[in-house]
Amino acid sequence: MLLLIITSLIWAFSFGLIKGGLEGIASPVIALIRLGVAFAVFLPFFRPQKLPFPIVIRLLATGAIQYGLMYLFYIEAFRYLKAYEIALFTVFTPFFVTIINDLSEKKINKVALLSGLLAVVGGIIIQYSQLTSAELQKGFVLMQVSNLCFAFGQIYYRQVMSEAPPEKSDLQMFSLLYLGATLAVIPVAAHQCTTAIITARQFLILFYLGAIASGLGFFLWNSGARSVNPGTLAVFNNLKIPLGIIVSIVFFGESTNLPRLFAGGAMILLALLLNERSALPLGLMRTQTPIKKTI
Repeated sequence: MLLLIITSLIWAFSFGLIKGGLEGIASPVIALIRLGVAFAVFLPFFRPQKLPFPIVIRLLATGAIQYGLMYLFYIEAFRYLKAYEIALFTVFTPFFVTIINDLSEKKINKVALLSGLLAVVGGIIIQYSQLTSAELQKGFVLMQVSNLCFAFGQIYYRQVMSEAPPEKSDLQMFSLLYLGATLAVIPVAAHQCTTAIITARQFLILFYLGAIASGLGFFLWNSGARSVNPGTLAVFNNLKIPLGIIVSIVFFGESTNLPRLFAGGAMILLALLLNERSALPLGLMRTQTPIKKTI
């Protein structure tokens, strides 16, 4: 459990660091550097022996969607939203995971739909005074596209890995995912890299995000996940949301209406509990896939 707590704290600081520390750098450039660093971290663990070529292609495609496109939309959303709002709007990912799985199995999970509605209501309570803000609306849409990409990747990754050689571990496959993501981002970021001006402090932040938050974070999470029961894992899966909000307000000086935050947060917590309960029998808790979450 200690490893899960440490990882959640690492991820909680990522929101504020991106918002407050990477000003002036284009979103695709941030995504490219972060993904490139993460790819380098996982590359030593790659074991390509006896890996079928179709599996390689499908894993590259999974990474392109789950990490490449996801990070492009996710980081772009920081132009329009505060860091705590970014953390808040990641709450919809588990609902997308459940819905995508249901569509693939041609069924409907009514509890997941109700949970999604409750989460929307919670978000409205927190941001009621800004609902007409064009920036909030743009940021919200970007976050939901990002969440959708990440959710799709989780489901598709499970399908691909079920067909991979059984001796191949998730850790050995991570580099392919990040390679696919990096290749997907390069065309978007290429023309902006030549004009990007990055300070030494920003390079350190980008290294932290790529090597620590994504690289070490995923490793610690996977190690900790094997030592707890599914219920505990479900709770920790969403711990980064309140932690991210608290860190953004306390450490990065963001402000919000606290009574509305608590009221809306309670509604979102109820939605999460309902969704986790409905997803548990399916083994589709967000944390149950080794490719964890968006940070």
